Amino acid sequence: QVQLVESGGGLVQAGGSLRLSCAASGRTFSSYAMGWFRQAPGKEREFVATITWSGGSTVYADSVKGRFTISRDNAENTVYLQMNSLKPEDTAVYYCAAGRMIGSLLRNNADYWGQGTQVIVSS
Repeated sequence: QVQLVESGGGLVQAGGSLRLSCAASGRTFSSYAMGWFRQAPGKEREFVATITWSGGSTVYADSVKGRFTISRDNAENTVYLQMNSLKPEDTAVYYCAAGRMIGSLLRNNADYWGQGTQVIVSS
């Protein structure tokens, strides 16, 4: 069982930066691939980024490539999403997720989800 709690969301101006954190409980955190997803009002949840259990491989959505960076600290049971050069279209609720395989996360299929943290980017 893994419980995920996101933090770090907020209101930021376009061009600004935010760093989201996702704290995980459970001793098996390091065995899970982790991902970030987002859902804007009136839209379906979409994949943002994912990272393997070791942190050795990452995948990003085209819309955030070059602006967002996913990382993890297995000693701290935490995964991060550094978001730079934010745009109004990045406004959404951001969710952290854990999955046994990175392929599952890429298909929007996770074993565990956090409750989400709101990010609002003003123009």
